[in-house]
Amino acid sequence: MRRECLTIIGTAHVSAESVEEVKDKIYEIQPDRVAIELDLARYTKLKNSMMGIEEDDSISVTKIIKENKVGLFLVTTVLSYFQSKIGEEVDVAPGSEMVGAIEAAEDLGIPLALIDRNINTTLERALNRMSFIDKIKFLIGLLTTDTDDEEIDIEELKNPDKLDDLLEMFKDEAPGIYEVLVHERDAYLAGSLLRIPEDKVVAVVGAGHQPGINRYLDNPETIPPLEELNKIIDKKGIPWTKIILALIPILFVVIFFLAFLNGINITYNIYQFIGISMLMGFLGSILSGSKIQSAIVGGLVAPLTIIHPLLAAGWFSGLTEAKYRKVRQRDIKNLAHFDGFRDLWNNNIFRVLLVVIGTNLAVSIATLVILPSQVFIPLFMQIFGG
Repeated sequence: MRRECLTIIGTAHVSAESVEEVKDKIYEIQPDRVAIELDLARYTKLKNSMMGIEEDDSISVTKIIKENKVGLFLVTTVLSYFQSKIGEEVDVAPGSEMVGAIEAAEDLGIPLALIDRNINTTLERALNRMSFIDKIKFLIGLLTTDTDDEEIDIEELKNPDKLDDLLEMFKDEAPGIYEVLVHERDAYLAGSLLRIPEDKVVAVVGAGHQPGINRYLDNPETIPPLEELNKIIDKKGIPWTKIILALIPILFVVIFFLAFLNGINITYNIYQFIGISMLMGFLGSILSGSKIQSAIVGGLVAPLTIIHPLLAAGWFSGLTEAKYRKVRQRDIKNLAHFDGFRDLWNNNIFRVLLVVIGTNLAVSIATLVILPSQVFIPLFMQIFGG
């Protein structure tokens, strides 16, 4: 691709004006290739929608739980809801400008280039950059944003001054997400454009990416290697949280063992451990709205999962809940169009994942607070004569 022959169209993703601007520009320039800010999965989904093809959009809840993708799934769902909500406000479906680009390119017989990174890679990299508190703040911020109370001027979102203000605020609130969603994708999009063999190219991207793409195109040596941008990496530094969570069950076992060696009768303490663990697993599940069967399973496995750092009680209660709450295609579709907590509460996917989170949270409270104070610290004091 020749830099001087590249035309970048910065769009708002739910803007009727952007749709017309994209189509008019492609018809006017008639480039050798049209580049769009989509990956293969999103392009396929959009293309099927254009052709009226009903996709099998069923989701395996069991797979989500077993692969520990609950957080990723919830973030994806909330982001989809947020964009759909804005689209409804302005009566434009999200991705309409990409549809316009595809239609114009096909009409002129121009090949397409899919220049964006896989969405799951982007979200996983973003989640790995966030602390637990950052994740909670991010989800609360999205869920509590009320588009009904504000007049939405989508075209203003393409104004560079407005974009700078919005992105700076986003950068201050969540720098890790900003780096992945903005800077990294700017680099990825710019690198994809440079790899296009044709000279004359029209690129359709979100307006927020246009300045960053231009900076990278002006300084291509600063673009990281493709392999680095696609790599799923854990947080930098020592994973102290994981280390501590792994050491806690070991510490529990060691205290029991030392007490036994010192001739202390630990029968009551073991009953305490089992009883508290089972009670918290049961309560965490049932208070999350589970079936009684799921709560019983969560309670029964809780003592074992506390001792075994690679297991989680919520997995078992969630998998049990999934057997009783049949997830249907309408549950997946409705996730992107909920209007309040009542809609979520009536959604089987949300209810299953809520059981996973609730059970794990309750068992974590037992592990970090109740068991140490009620069982292991008193036992430790007995061992060392405190």
